[in-house]
Amino acid sequence: MKPDAIDWSQLPFGYLPLPTRYEARYIDGAWQERGLVQEAEIVLSESAAVFQYAQTCFEGLKAYATADGQVVIFRPELNAQRMIDTCRRLVMPEITVEMFIKGVELVIRDNAAYVPPYGSGAQLYLRPFLMGSSPVLGVRPADEYIFRVFGTPVGPYFKGGIKPITLAVSEYDRAAPHGTGHVKGGLNYAMSLYPGYMAKQKGYAENVYLDALTNTKVEETGGANIFFITNDGKFVTPKSPTILPSVTRRSLVTVAADYLGMVVEEREVLLSELSDFAECGLCGTAAVVTPVGAIDNHGTWINFPSGMESPGAICNQLYDTLTGIQMGRISAPAGWIHRVI
Repeated sequence: MKPDAIDWSQLPFGYLPLPTRYEARYIDGAWQERGLVQEAEIVLSESAAVFQYAQTCFEGLKAYATADGQVVIFRPELNAQRMIDTCRRLVMPEITVEMFIKGVELVIRDNAAYVPPYGSGAQLYLRPFLMGSSPVLGVRPADEYIFRVFGTPVGPYFKGGIKPITLAVSEYDRAAPHGTGHVKGGLNYAMSLYPGYMAKQKGYAENVYLDALTNTKVEETGGANIFFITNDGKFVTPKSPTILPSVTRRSLVTVAADYLGMVVEEREVLLSELSDFAECGLCGTAAVVTPVGAIDNHGTWINFPSGMESPGAICNQLYDTLTGIQMGRISAPAGWIHRVI
């Protein structure tokens, strides 16, 4: 689809292939860059490691058109380092931070016409991913790998923008102690598909997952970290070794403390204390900041005082401040904004 045919204000959070994407291949023990390529399809052996043993990981970040006409990305070195950490855990060859950012920059620059305009409510989503491409049969890592970055213009992750959603406490586990919950491997998301589908069938936007060991502590949802606001205005986010370290959540910790003057607590959050919080929200690259109005705990409803009609006051402030930083309306901490164009 040509850029001039896109209604930026009506974009879903979905895949719209762009003319080019970046690719590098790991062959004979070294990365070989192909640079920008046109083909959106990848031809692989039926026995490729990505198919047989889910040897794959991915990242997600956005390119923003700023108020002064630039195109920027937000803290990409954190995404790159998280992919490196995931590669180590899944026994895949590590990329470098420099190659990660180079691939992202090349895709943005070559597809600049697809960066949604400032104020449209849409952004250019970048999806770097890495997968085992050579055939395997016995359970072992692949010998060859493909690293790609593609982009697609997207609208809000949850329909309706920044409006309160409902969640359900899942009966399933997302990640176990000493497992892979802290890395961004495709396998973690595959296991959330069925619980997520069932939750949506019942009218919920997402699931809340508890710790697998005791089923008493809140961890995160299938696609985003979660946070809470206390009645006396503290920012609380769950702390656990099985939670994915969200770039957005880490940024909100700084926004809450340094921009809004809030006390921040990163600690274990018990399911039993949720009814004591004033506000709740999800956060992530795709979700940004999405307020939660209520959580269904297996038939017992936890209704936050902020309600279902509009975001709570602090969720709104967090959203406005973070997006203001990303789009150039508010001064950013040093190193947060990476100019591409």
